[in-house]
Amino acid sequence: MKFLIVEDEILIQKSIKKMLELQGHEVDATVSGTQALDFLRLKKYDRVICDLMLKDITGFEVLEECKLLFSPDIIKDLFIIITAYSSDQILNLATQYGCSVIKKPFADFKSTIDFFIYNREL
Repeated sequence: MKFLIVEDEILIQKSIKKMLELQGHEVDATVSGTQALDFLRLKKYDRVICDLMLKDITGFEVLEECKLLFSPDIIKDLFIIITAYSSDQILNLATQYGCSVIKKPFADFKSTIDFFIYNREL
């Protein structure tokens, strides 16, 4: 599988990237939502793991821009949202896109990686 990780916390980003690569997956990573959009315009990914709170634009802005590139069904299947901000308002907004939402910190890192790959329940 081919993954794009959009995460500005470098330790989290590198940890996810390393675990996915160890399992044989191809992984691009960025700290920037703007750069993520550039990647998405140029390459095809099987899954995008996107933090909501980035330094340049939010993960929600990334999702909104992706509406110009992909259908709602593709966005729902393509994106997995990760966030440390788990208020009801944030979670409700994230689920409006149909995307899975994983709260940080991850309770079980290995199970979370498996979820990213197989998109099965934690």
